[in-house]
Amino acid sequence: MNRRTPKGRGLAPGPPESYNPYDGRRPCFTQDEPATAQSAMPPFEDLSPTVEHFSGEVRLFPLPDLVLFPHVLQPLHIFEPRYRSLLEDALKDDRLIAMSLLRPGWEQDYEGRPPLYPTACLGRVTAHRRLDDGTYNLLLLGLHRVRLVRELSPRRRYREARAELCDDYVPPLSAAKQKALTRRLREAFLKALPLLPDAKEQLEELVDGDVPLGTLTDLVSYVLELEPAEKHQLLAEVNVWRRANLLLEHLSAAEQAGADLAAAGFPPPFSAN
Repeated sequence: MNRRTPKGRGLAPGPPESYNPYDGRRPCFTQDEPATAQSAMPPFEDLSPTVEHFSGEVRLFPLPDLVLFPHVLQPLHIFEPRYRSLLEDALKDDRLIAMSLLRPGWEQDYEGRPPLYPTACLGRVTAHRRLDDGTYNLLLLGLHRVRLVRELSPRRRYREARAELCDDYVPPLSAAKQKALTRRLREAFLKALPLLPDAKEQLEELVDGDVPLGTLTDLVSYVLELEPAEKHQLLAEVNVWRRANLLLEHLSAAEQAGADLAAAGFPPPFSAN
């Protein structure tokens, strides 16, 4: 993904080395800093997809060009004071953070409360490391779609909102239709894999495995190089049938245009606040 930099503040470039979030190994993140700031991430703390501790209120971590999806592990580097405070509060409580997307025009009010898209992804901090300079590296596991009902009045350095969980809806299609749609999506995605040579084998294993259609659409949506607003459209679509068909349209357009999916990268690099 092409991560833009807010003027004057910035989405600092992440470390140049990435890791495989699906192979079960302990990741080690390389910093573009002195050796004293280099730090290995501890073992994963909680990879369960449950949201039993969800209170109906979320800590908002808005970014202009990153859309998190359920079932995905996203590395983040946290350096802004308000988001360091957000993370520290999450670690003391339920470890939950909602990744939301800023609407166009956010640059004019980045330090304030610029408008957000209405659907976010609730995530859990699965591993974290505080660095010597007070910043953090962390892994955030996407858990569940949430709809932002209303933003709460300011009471902390970061933004908060009331939110509702949004469950996937699987239309009552025949087994044959579901299998046919899943097959079409897998075939279309496999055609795009040569453009991601570094991750081709890993992604083929995921696509060829016994992955539910809803989960598959989320994984493909995350990897596919799309504009943030287009990714949000996929995140906001809870009807798995419509989401899969929308993805097929994007994959077809990417194939026809010769889109360079390699720019997205997989596994993903850090995204910094």
